[in-house]
Amino acid sequence: MKATFKINYQTSWGESLCLISRDVKYPMAWNEGGIWTVRLPRCTAADLKDYTYVVMADGLIRRTEWKHHSRKAEAGAKEILCEDAWIDCPIAGCPFPREHQAAMFDRPGFRGAGTAVPIFSLRTEKDFGIGEFKDLRPLVDWAAATGQCMIQLLPINDTTRNGGWADSYPYSPVSTFALNPMYINLQGIGIRETAAFRKERRELNALKEIDYPLVFARKMAYIRKAFEAQGAKDLAGAAFKKFSRENSEWLGEYCEFCARRDKLETEYYAWMQFHLDRQLSEEVDYARSKGISFKGDLPIGVSADSAEAYRHPELFNLDSSTGAPPDFFSADGQNWGFPTYNWEEMAKDDYAWWKARLRKMSRYFDAFRIDHILGFFRIWEIPAECSSGQYGHFNPAMPYSRQEILDRGLPLEGLFHEDPRHPGMYQPLITPDKSGLEDWQRWRFEELYTDFFYHRHESFWKRNAEHKLPELLGATGMLACGEDLGMVPDCVPVVMEHERILSFEMANMDKGRPWPYLSVCASSNHDMPTLRMQKAEEGKGDPEPWEIRRILWDHLKSASMLAVFPIQDWVALDGGFRNPDCMCERINFPANPQNHWKFRIHFNLEELMADETSGLRVAVESLIKDSDRYCR
Repeated sequence: MKATFKINYQTSWGESLCLISRDVKYPMAWNEGGIWTVRLPRCTAADLKDYTYVVMADGLIRRTEWKHHSRKAEAGAKEILCEDAWIDCPIAGCPFPREHQAAMFDRPGFRGAGTAVPIFSLRTEKDFGIGEFKDLRPLVDWAAATGQCMIQLLPINDTTRNGGWADSYPYSPVSTFALNPMYINLQGIGIRETAAFRKERRELNALKEIDYPLVFARKMAYIRKAFEAQGAKDLAGAAFKKFSRENSEWLGEYCEFCARRDKLETEYYAWMQFHLDRQLSEEVDYARSKGISFKGDLPIGVSADSAEAYRHPELFNLDSSTGAPPDFFSADGQNWGFPTYNWEEMAKDDYAWWKARLRKMSRYFDAFRIDHILGFFRIWEIPAECSSGQYGHFNPAMPYSRQEILDRGLPLEGLFHEDPRHPGMYQPLITPDKSGLEDWQRWRFEELYTDFFYHRHESFWKRNAEHKLPELLGATGMLACGEDLGMVPDCVPVVMEHERILSFEMANMDKGRPWPYLSVCASSNHDMPTLRMQKAEEGKGDPEPWEIRRILWDHLKSASMLAVFPIQDWVALDGGFRNPDCMCERINFPANPQNHWKFRIHFNLEELMADETSGLRVAVESLIKDSDRYCR
């Protein structure tokens, strides 16, 4: 079928329009009267099902429509004319340029509250030594009962390698599409609760923390048993075939990758993903019916030993890893061990891999956190042969030539290192040795150093992010929040404001300005101590519930659109219910790359709705109501 797309739009000088259908841009031609057209000689029903128009300028997306268009051609039609009008936001006072799949976010002045907790940290009577997708239901009931609107999770992707402690790291996925088999509910795949099963479950659930290797070994044995008992029947069913069709762009590659690793049949991994998707989708549907949205976490990195890196090595720089320069939290910097992205290669198909990744997330999440949003501007790249973040460099960057450095009267040794992406060019070391410099040399180097790390790249990095972020944000209707803490260039908040990406605000990481409305504020996060730990580490002892209430109130009364607190901080409002030992509530130590992710809450989630904890429910609900964040 041939299709002509036609739209009236009055552009400014230098602007043009593009049609986007199935991630492909089609430049449009201007006609008299501001009519823009493009003709597709081969157009399918899928092309017409979801398409949109964007305003381009200088190679960048400058404006998007509020929502996408959709049409159906008449049966047997050989040609169709799509005459459209630009879709603007119909909601007066809405601050966003694109429609969100959770309509509450688009209400003018909307403010809400939520809870942050990793899936693996959940605990119920029915799980098996680690949190599961099914455990979300009692948490949703509690969140709904107290007037919350959101539950924020850590990444839920598959991290399986060999079942050891390294697999507990949720930010090291072997697939950005597949779900983690550790979160499957065994009874939900046909495992009977025999006496032996109940005994194992009691032993594992009695542990204060997750014994990841032990849980992995026992749980995977049961999963395999269930596959052998009913896998063939499930694989032949219509539901599985539908799942396979809808996930065909990644499922086959992932299953082949896992089968090669474990020397098992590919169908086994497809069957697990089918059940994981079914179980999580049931909880997502239930949460949405209760007015609760899940907020996901988009890791900035993908492991070098992942299915994607194996099948699509051209998308990654496998000779380096991502990390962070030395800062307040880590004097040696951080090396996260992930290859950096080959953005030039990804741009060739308009970032189709990223868009597919986000669309998969949007099946489960109405909002998402962009882990280390700085990575879309620039990344701290560390050569593969180095372990310390001190030996990293910016990518992309505008390094100096040898002659520029010599003209300033500065030596290379101890102050600069060669930029591996630009041979013969040099970047300043993040921790230079200035001990042998004369005073005038020290002054010149410090001037150059300050310029390089804080000023030189502003417009360069801004444009770098402007190429990527509008493309990705338009792929789904998820609300976006950027983790923008640390050494943040001035261009970052400018781009985030333009794209209406919520910033991340914390009292102990002040940015020198009031928290804006388009932000998420938090009392702590998975990389930091909880409120009780913070006070204890300051030598102030374990704070009383009234002290916790005052701190949470300071956050809740702020202008931030969302206030999301770790479950540990919410529970700290109840002196009789919270963990007696606050020092065991931390989830991660970011300076330790070998950290074991083993934190579990100390209570069963069913207890949150019991009579004995009504005081906690009342405390949470009253705080949310009094701060005008109650969502029901």
